[in-house]
Amino acid sequence: MFIKTIVKTDPKTSKRYNYYRLCESYRLNGKPRHRTIISLGTLKNLTSKQERKQLADRIEDLLTGTNRLFILDEKAHIEAYAKDFYKKIIANKLYDVAQTENNEDANISDYQEVDLNTFTTEQAREVGAEWLVYQALKQLEISQMLEQQGFDEKEIKRSIIHIISRCVYPASEHKTAQWINENSALLDLPDLANIKINKNHLYHISKKLYSIKDAGEEFLSNKTNELFDINDTVILYDLTNTYFEGIKNGSEYAKFGRSKEKRSDARLISLALVINEFGFVKYSKIYSGNISDGSTLKKTITDLESRRIDKSTKPIIAMDAGFSSDQNIQYLIDNGYDYISVSRKKLKDFKLEKDESQQIEISDNRKGKIKLSKVKTDTKETILYVKSEGKTKKEDSMADKLSERFEEGLAEIKLALSKKGGTKKEDKVHQRIGRLREKYKSVHAQYKIDTKSEKGKITELVWSKIKDKKEYSGIYFIRTSISSTEENLFKIYNILTEVEASFRVLKTDLSLRPVYHQKDKNVLAHINLGVLAYQVVNTIRYQLKRKNIKHDWKNIVRIMNTQKMVTNSMKNKKGEKIIIRTCTVPSVQVEKIYRNLGYKPAPFYRLKSVLPEL
Repeated sequence: MFIKTIVKTDPKTSKRYNYYRLCESYRLNGKPRHRTIISLGTLKNLTSKQERKQLADRIEDLLTGTNRLFILDEKAHIEAYAKDFYKKIIANKLYDVAQTENNEDANISDYQEVDLNTFTTEQAREVGAEWLVYQALKQLEISQMLEQQGFDEKEIKRSIIHIISRCVYPASEHKTAQWINENSALLDLPDLANIKINKNHLYHISKKLYSIKDAGEEFLSNKTNELFDINDTVILYDLTNTYFEGIKNGSEYAKFGRSKEKRSDARLISLALVINEFGFVKYSKIYSGNISDGSTLKKTITDLESRRIDKSTKPIIAMDAGFSSDQNIQYLIDNGYDYISVSRKKLKDFKLEKDESQQIEISDNRKGKIKLSKVKTDTKETILYVKSEGKTKKEDSMADKLSERFEEGLAEIKLALSKKGGTKKEDKVHQRIGRLREKYKSVHAQYKIDTKSEKGKITELVWSKIKDKKEYSGIYFIRTSISSTEENLFKIYNILTEVEASFRVLKTDLSLRPVYHQKDKNVLAHINLGVLAYQVVNTIRYQLKRKNIKHDWKNIVRIMNTQKMVTNSMKNKKGEKIIIRTCTVPSVQVEKIYRNLGYKPAPFYRLKSVLPEL
C-alpha cells in the first residue's frame, strides 16, 4: 500500500494544498494499476514523506494482521491515525481483513448481493515459488545488506525481484521482464508493489549487484554460517567453465580452452568456486576461458584468507586432481593448510598396508562396494588406495567399447587390402594404422599388430590383444596431509561431490549455460547474479535436506508453482465493482515444504476491494 498525493486548489482563495489517498497496486492484463481504498484528508500532523509511508505501512499491518508495533513514543500520532483509518475501512467494508486468530474482525460475516453474470476471473498467476524465494531472502536479510551498501529503496526492490526471477524463471532480461509483468504474481508480494520493471531496469540492477560482489559474497558467507551454526572445517575448491553463443571477438574473458561440456567450437569463460561442505559459497572468481586449473589456487587461497573472521584455525582444502600439482601442494603446506585431493597419477609399484581380506569396505550411494587401504610410503603424506565397484564397471564398459571400435578400425584397414582400389601401399597402410592409434590412445598399446608385405604392398594384417588394463580399472589414489582412518579420509574427500552438485544447479537449474551476452560487463553481472541466486536456492535446499526432503531445485519450483494467485471481480446491487484476490490453499506437498522451512504458507489468503460504480 502507498499514499498518493493529490494537489487541489481552493476556488475561492486560489490556495493550493495537498490531499492524500491510501491506494494499493494491482495488475490487470499485465499492466500495473492502482485503486483508492480510502481518502485520508490533508494529514496536517504528518509533515514528511517518511511519516506518511509509515502510516501506510501501519494501516497495512492492521489490515493484514501483522504484529509489528511502534515502540517509540514519537510514533504515537501515526498509530492513532492508523487505528482511526483502519476502523473506517472495516466499517465501510472497503478492504477484506486478514483472517488471523488475533484479529477481532476475523469472524465477521460479509454478505453481499451480487450479479453472478458479472463474475469474471481476471487473472491467475504463479505465486508459490516466488513467495518461497522471497521468504528465503528475508531470512538471509538481503535487503539490509543492500541498504548498507548504498542501494536506494527502488534498487533494493528491483534487486529482490531480479534474484527471485533468476531462481524461479532463469532467462534473458527481455524474457524475464515479460514473465514478471505477464505471468508471475511477483509484483504482488509485500513491499514489491508499485515497482516498474523492464529489461533495462534488470540490466542496470545486475551490474549494480556485481559492483558489490565481494561485499555481498562475504555477507552471505558469514550470514549462512550464523543462521545454521556452521563452521567451515572443510572447504572445497573447483573450477568450471561455460560457453558463449556468438563470436565474442575482443572480449577479455571469452577464450578458447578445454570445455567441460565438450564445446571446443565455442569460446569459454571460467568460474572458480569455493564452497563449504554444506554447499554455501565462500568465494567466487571469474577467469578467462583458457585459464588452467592449477594456476588459480594461490590467488583463491590468498583472497579467501583475507575474508576469514576466525583465523585461529584453518580449514582443510579439498580439491580435484587438476589443482594438486607438487607446486600447489607445497604452497598449501608452507601456508599451514591441510589438504586432500585425488592423485594425478595411478601408482603402479605400490604396497598396501592391508591385504584384500583386511581392507575397509563401505558402500557408495548406489550400494556399490568400495574398498579402502592406506599405501605404504616413506613420505609424510598419506596415500589412500580406493577401488570402487561402480567405477570399475564404468571403466570396463568404456574400455570394451573403445577396444571394439579400435578393432573395427583395424578390420576396415584389413578389408581394404583385398578390395579393388583399396589402400594397399605399405606407407599408406601404416599411416592409416598410425591415425587409428592416435584416435584410440588409451587402448592401442594393448594390441600387437603385424603386417606382411610384398613388392611395397601390404598383403596381410593381423592383430592380437597382448594385455588388458582392466586390472587397474576402478582404482584411484587420494593424497592428503591428514592422519586419520581410511573411512574418515574417504568421507572428507567425497564431500567434493557437493561442488559438482553446485555447478549442476548453476549451469542447468539457474541457466548459467550458455552465455548469450556480448559485452563483458553484462557477462560478469550475469554470472554473479547466478551465484547470488544459487546461495538463496542452497539456503532453501539445505534446510529441506535436514528434514529429509531431497528434491532437486527444478522439482521444488514445479511443486511450488501449483500455488496461484487469482483475481476475481463482480458487481453488487449498487453497481459497485468488488475485486477479490485470493491465494490458493497450498497442496499437501507445498504445505510440507513451507512447514519444514518455517515459512508462511501464503503472502495473503484473501484481499477485497470495492470500487465505486464507473
